[in-house]
Amino acid sequence: MRRSVLAISVWLLACVPCMAQTLGTITGEVKDGSGAVVPGVTVTATNAGTNAVREGQSNESGAYSFPAMQPGNYVVKAELQGFRTVEQKVELHVEQTVRVDFTLEIGTLSETTQVTGVAPLITTENATVGTVIENRRIVELPLNGRNFLSLVALSPNVSAEFAGAGQAGDRQGGSRANQQLSISGQRREFNYYTLDGTDNTDVNFNTYILLPSVDALEEFKVQTGIYSAEFGRAASQVNVVTKSGTNQFRGTVFEFHRNDKFDSRPYAFTSGQAALAKPPFKWNQYGYTLGGPVWTNKVFFMSNWEGYRDRKQGQNNYSLPLAAWRTGDFSSYAGTLYDPATCSVSGSTRTCAAFPGNQIPANRIHPISQKLLEFYPEPTAPGISNNYTSQQNRVIDKDQFTQRIDFTESSASTWMGRYSHSRDDEISPALKNNGTKLVNRIHQVMVGNTRTLTPTVVNEFRFGYNSFFNTFGRESAFVRDITSELGIPGMATIPPEAWGIPSIGINGFSGFGDSTEGPYTNRNKVFEIIDNVSWIRGTHSFKVGGHIRIDHYNQVGNQFPRGGFQFDGRATGSLTGAVATQAPAFADFLLGYQRLSELSVQLAVTEFRAVSQSYYFTDTWRMRDNMTLDLGLRYEYVPPFEDKAGTLINPHIPFDDQGLPVTDLSRHPTLIRIGEGEFYEGFNIRFNPLIQTARDGRLGNRLI
Repeated sequence: MRRSVLAISVWLLACVPCMAQTLGTITGEVKDGSGAVVPGVTVTATNAGTNAVREGQSNESGAYSFPAMQPGNYVVKAELQGFRTVEQKVELHVEQTVRVDFTLEIGTLSETTQVTGVAPLITTENATVGTVIENRRIVELPLNGRNFLSLVALSPNVSAEFAGAGQAGDRQGGSRANQQLSISGQRREFNYYTLDGTDNTDVNFNTYILLPSVDALEEFKVQTGIYSAEFGRAASQVNVVTKSGTNQFRGTVFEFHRNDKFDSRPYAFTSGQAALAKPPFKWNQYGYTLGGPVWTNKVFFMSNWEGYRDRKQGQNNYSLPLAAWRTGDFSSYAGTLYDPATCSVSGSTRTCAAFPGNQIPANRIHPISQKLLEFYPEPTAPGISNNYTSQQNRVIDKDQFTQRIDFTESSASTWMGRYSHSRDDEISPALKNNGTKLVNRIHQVMVGNTRTLTPTVVNEFRFGYNSFFNTFGRESAFVRDITSELGIPGMATIPPEAWGIPSIGINGFSGFGDSTEGPYTNRNKVFEIIDNVSWIRGTHSFKVGGHIRIDHYNQVGNQFPRGGFQFDGRATGSLTGAVATQAPAFADFLLGYQRLSELSVQLAVTEFRAVSQSYYFTDTWRMRDNMTLDLGLRYEYVPPFEDKAGTLINPHIPFDDQGLPVTDLSRHPTLIRIGEGEFYEGFNIRFNPLIQTARDGRLGNRLI
């Protein structure tokens, strides 16, 4: 459904406006000793690290503004012939508006007055509610895994680590699926992440795409409410800025190591688990950050790389069938095993002969079941409960790289660009060859330019590109085509990313094989263009901008691609159709009598496209010294995805009729699709010939 959002916000504040954005703003007013406004004053803001200078003039109302400023330390200076020069040092944070007012005194330009300011306890420049986490806290506070998002939990009105990963854990996997942040009581999927002013949010589950190293970050801000009209898309905003290089070379080399030496042993639930050595654990994170000048006062760089290596063993208990049962010898079973091949039914009575001595002949064991036993280990302890302890070695390898370049073209124009790459390879084993495998590759590019067009007009342009490849599947994916080896009737050949073991459930025992979920492979891309124009006219500060975003959502995946089979013991353990656990259920498996089987026709292919647009206008009017009126108007158009393949359908099933045919056509389902032809063309699916189909000419060939 088309979704348009039109928002008008009116704020009465006690000072000048925030032109809220990914960067920051320095603004203020210039007066003389009598309190009269002074126009034509040259105001400069000099970055202490790069010596980059932004220059402007106070207008007829004495107001000046420097929007789109990089966070950092600045020296703001006001100069006018016949008055003393006044300067003040300020620290500008991400998305902060700092107000620096000047009072000029009669004197000469060579005379300088330094003003020492104290940061106000309450921000009065705007009504935005948020928390800035600056570089010192990011770098110096201990972070488990060096994940800076852990610091978001320090912000007011934020809840963290409150739930499981949900569907993202089954279909996306990895650490990003387990990041739980609820901001302002919103759902965890309602967060929007940006990095250097461009999108950093996966369109699938609204998780972050790239998680930069903490050493590459300048600071970030968590916004929890009352935003400027410039912001949209989500209820909560997490906006992050990377470091820029300066005129001084600075760098770090780091190594963080953790192991099992001081870890206690896990609780032993069985004697077999107690006999094992303490599970090994090694965790290393290491890398470097280096920044400095390429061309003094002109070109600067910041480079960061971080590696992550995690090796950990898990020791888990399973309940497996006895070793003798695997050969068909159920003589230890006290009950009776019936031979389904001898059964007959008279009325509601089922009669079967028993297997002599509860022995299943070897030639009766189904060949597919025999092959599947390779993935179902024999027990290593007596009994049939917790009789096997699996030692599972988890492997996590991650690498990420960020390269940022800043270029000061002139006092009127500055450029910045960044390229980031990340890779993640994880294997989480389970019982035997049925764990999960995660592979992802991320490429992110952004370019930005801030240009002063006139002393009162500034333009800010940004371009962003995200490429997010993520495949979350089974341990045997791309390694071994087990389903083809098994030769299960009716199962078509599946692609390498879906390779694995069918899901086998045996009532009363630990199942084996892979989960019925996945694989899910995403090859998503996002292109975006952002432009903002800020200008001052009299006591009004205007800002207008637009954002165009192109989404390519490409996914291949499905449930049950390898099949799922359930065995509940009804065939060999019951004459009444009641469920029978353990020995009869395993006997059903050996004979191939399944209670339930599920299989997808093929992997679903999704190729969705969308072009989103948003536009906004703000006017901050300083009516008098103690009152500011802040107006905002925003329009968002977020259309539904379009299906590139033209096979997307919307079904309408008005009635649940049983049996065929249904003669009343008004009770038939309706399928509305885009494109032309039959939506199932090229797929192994056909309708029952008894189902009548018709097309409504009013919609051309779109209604089936």
